[in-house]
Amino acid sequence: MKTLYTAEALASGEGRDGTTVTKDGKLNVTLASPVELGGNGEGTNPEQLFAAGYAACFHSALRLVGRQAKADLTDSAVAARIHLGARSDGPGYGIAAELEVALPAVDRQSAEALVARAHEVCPYSNATRGNITVDISIVEVAA
Repeated sequence: MKTLYTAEALASGEGRDGTTVTKDGKLNVTLASPVELGGNGEGTNPEQLFAAGYAACFHSALRLVGRQAKADLTDSAVAARIHLGARSDGPGYGIAAELEVALPAVDRQSAEALVARAHEVCPYSNATRGNITVDISIVEVAA
């Protein structure tokens, strides 16, 4: 792989309860376990950061393939859900992802083709493929 960009971040503190800051200081967040996991929920958590990153990355890939296809990408959006759970095949934890894609100016058939192509192009999709479950649904298309 030819590196085009490298992001750097440092996490410190008590693991899920601490801070994460990027080398350039543009992201500097307090980490806190969510209430559902016994924490105080007063900060963000790795799953939220992953959801934000995956949604943004997939949307970027979708915009790229949409431009290549000369598709109308007006009001396109991607929502991500990252699920954390106990692994069923051994100790530890695992994650799963759900992506919901809105392409309100595109017909269903075109939307399906664009989403499939974006899933091939997106670095997050490529990194997770074969490692975690990623469910993608198209939630809004042109009538």
